[in-house]
Formats: sequence, structure tokens, C-alpha cells
Amino acid sequence: MPSKTVNEYGSITIENEVIARIAGYAVMGCFGIVGMAAKNVKDGIVQLLKMESLTKGVRLSAAGNSLSIDLHIIVEYGTNIPAIAEVLVSAVKYRVEESAGVPVSSINIFVEGIRV
Repeated sequence: MPSKTVNEYGSITIENEVIARIAGYAVMGCFGIVGMAAKNVKDGIVQLLKMESLTKGVRLSAAGNSLSIDLHIIVEYGTNIPAIAEVLVSAVKYRVEESAGVPVSSINIFVEGIRV
């Protein structure tokens, strides 16, 4: 469901693809992240995504007037995963709420792999 804002001048509609791209860029800017992951459901194989297809590692779902975001990531070996997750949550929530004006209710992080 796209985000829609209405005021006296008209309406603004922000597609889910745009919000997912904002979240993907916020993830890639964090320390310890190698990339976003796309899971091949048929084979159960996880693959590292290129910058052009970051949105495949982000899942959005609407909960009332706010969003729930699922992030599928690959982390760098030797990093503290709970610390990375904490930074990711705050960075993605800030970027999405400031850029798109959509409140974020929850962010779920799925670590799909570790890259050396």
C-alpha cells in the first residue's frame, strides 16, 4: 500500500518501491554490512544483491497508518551483530520517517549470511 499524504494543495503518493529503496540505501550506509540478501525460495539459496536491486532485500507491510519493515542482510565476519542491528534500526527508521514522512512501527532484521 503506497503512502499517501493529502493537504490543501493536493495529494502526494509515495510508492513502496521508493520507501524500500530509501531503507536499502540507509542499510548500505551502515558499518559492518556487506549487502542486502535475496533468498531464492525454490532452492533456499541466499545471494548478495547489487546496488541496483537493493529493494529485493526489503519487505514492507502496512500496519494501520505505519509501516513494518523486514531487512534481509549479509554482515561482515567478525562484527558485533547486535550492535549492527541496533544501528540499522535507528538509521532506517530515521531515514524513512524523515524522507517519506511515514511512521515506522517495527523493523525486523534477518541476518541471511556472513561474508569474510
